[in-house]
Amino acid sequence: MAVGAMASVQTAAAASTGLFGSVGPAGSAWLRLCFAALVFVAVARPKVWALPRADLGWSIVLGGVTGAMTVLYVESIARIPLAMATALEFLGPLAVAVLRRTGRWGLVWPALALAGVLALTRPWQGGADLVGVLLALGAAFCWGAYILLTQRVGERLPGVQGLAISLPAAALATAVVGLPQALPGISAQVLWQAAALALLLPVLPFTLELLALRRLPSAVFGVLMCLEPAMAVLVGLVLLGQVPAAVQLAGIVLVIVAGVGAGRTAKA
Repeated sequence: MAVGAMASVQTAAAASTGLFGSVGPAGSAWLRLCFAALVFVAVARPKVWALPRADLGWSIVLGGVTGAMTVLYVESIARIPLAMATALEFLGPLAVAVLRRTGRWGLVWPALALAGVLALTRPWQGGADLVGVLLALGAAFCWGAYILLTQRVGERLPGVQGLAISLPAAALATAVVGLPQALPGISAQVLWQAAALALLLPVLPFTLELLALRRLPSAVFGVLMCLEPAMAVLVGLVLLGQVPAAVQLAGIVLVIVAGVGAGRTAKA
């Protein structure tokens, strides 16, 4: 389930770049979230009034984090290569694993991840888009919070009830930045494309991740997510023609190794 979610995320992220010219990065993210919200509400039909306030509150918080993560990520891939953005965003799951480490060896992995980030961004050359890097790091923070919140909500609400609340909240939260970008370029073709992409991201991966996090500890889930940067390299190469430099590939490998190591030393 986790691997399927990763493949879906990266394919949709690459395909979404085709909408950037019409509705902008944030606009494309907002449209996908809107369609995804409609799907989950139609499927789950959540009885919001019957939920405990705490469960409803955590679902809304998850929605805010989901919206921020989605917009920050697409804005980053509009500025930097897909593989670089994904590797930087992966620092979020890595941080979750590091915070749950057991023993001192867990402290080695952040240093290894930092070396990987430096190899990816190559600050000594000044070639990386700083805004894109910062946006990806913001998405990383949100991804770490998303994992913890999704696990909490998934444990408390059955089926996809949590997503049927969090996705509408995410669409509302991102309308502030997404609607102004999207409105001038909305057309029937754009709406059909956004609806199709919404199935790939976020409907399919968010559902798979929710189900996976019900069965796996968050630290183990974070280890599985180590494959995401490698998946991004493959998708970026095939669909976008983005060929990373050798030192950047080395950086991606370092980030992946740091993630695996952090997961192995994390508490179950």
